[in-house]
Amino acid sequence: MPFQPGLLATPVPAHARHLFFALDSQEALAGVLDRLIAEVDGQSVVLGIGAPLAQVLGREVLGLRSFPQLQAQVPNPATQHALWLWLRGEERGELFLRAQALQQLLAPALRLVDSVDGFLHRGGRDLTGYEDGTENPVDEQAIEAAIVSGDVPGLAGSSFAVFQLWKHDLDYFKALPQAEQDNIIGRRLSDNEELDDAPESAHVKRTAQESFAPEAFMVRRSVAWADERGAGLAFVAMGHSFDAFEVQLKRMSGLEDGIIDGLYRFSRPLSGGYYWCPALGEGGVDLRLLLA
Repeated sequence: MPFQPGLLATPVPAHARHLFFALDSQEALAGVLDRLIAEVDGQSVVLGIGAPLAQVLGREVLGLRSFPQLQAQVPNPATQHALWLWLRGEERGELFLRAQALQQLLAPALRLVDSVDGFLHRGGRDLTGYEDGTENPVDEQAIEAAIVSGDVPGLAGSSFAVFQLWKHDLDYFKALPQAEQDNIIGRRLSDNEELDDAPESAHVKRTAQESFAPEAFMVRRSVAWADERGAGLAFVAMGHSFDAFEVQLKRMSGLEDGIIDGLYRFSRPLSGGYYWCPALGEGGVDLRLLLA
């Protein structure tokens, strides 16, 4: 079963619009989801299902759970929603109009409660100027990291995605000496080379995917964002389960060894959600595990 191609497609489009929905009417839900199937092509519109929606339908998707409530010294808020739509494209106006149409389609059952407009900055750099997603798996390794294998109908070809909205204090960060900025990230801004002598709190060291047992590889497709809330990184990552992200977040938060990721010196997440991204079927996204 093919996965939603937008999950792994490169290059990342210039614009993204993330829409988050809460349940309003359980009675209308099945009909709305049935109509949504044909609207999700997996490329310009990617669908993610939250655990609250599956629970309301009385269905279980193996591996799907809500964003964890971590008891850490740094904030990692859980803002789990029922449904996530990730709109992708090259023209912001088209995404706006598409979002309006999808909001109306879902309105009998699902209510829009949050939205984030993202944009590609300097070919994929964070607003700090540092390159994002440097060690992303590619090609077959990306599929292995991000897509559920096997032959379980409705589950094979799906993916598990995480969304976090990180707000940066850019004034604070950019006022730091360049060497200190580099040590927080663990790479030199000038050439993106990893620093051998970076402190243990450096973000690159905290999240080195091969340093976990088992290795914690995932595929990131983050973009920049800026609105009345501030500015920062709209973090999106996919895995064949949530485990790789969760062990990384726990280490970043100091729950593994007491060392907190330097990222928290100038940034903090405003949101956190887990979503199951179904595979594609012949008529659109495959929701047999929810509607069968």
